[in-house]
Amino acid sequence: MITHIKQAAAVPSSSLEDWGKVGEPVGEPVPTLRGEESREKPDIGVWECSPGRFRRQIRDAEFMHFVQGRARFHADSGQVIEIKAGDAVYFPRDTLGTWDVSETLRKTYAIW
Repeated sequence: MITHIKQAAAVPSSSLEDWGKVGEPVGEPVPTLRGEESREKPDIGVWECSPGRFRRQIRDAEFMHFVQGRARFHADSGQVIEIKAGDAVYFPRDTLGTWDVSETLRKTYAIW
């Protein structure tokens, strides 16, 4: 089946499901998550995160296209990447590190 995410940047936050607080926050404020995902494999959807810092917990490979916001990702390997709307990023399996979200961040993603 083809998955089509229409106008991910234009979807109102209030239309996304409330996924609660991040699992491993680092300090305050504790970021909250909203999203919408397909029930098919691979896991594909829209993810939104409010400002704050937290540890990445997903260990699977992930491709992301950012449509709103700004953040920095500090990989445990020492690599640091600046992310802004329009960027695409691929995390190989077992990429761990800390997200530092400075402006509410929204992405479309595929995890496998």
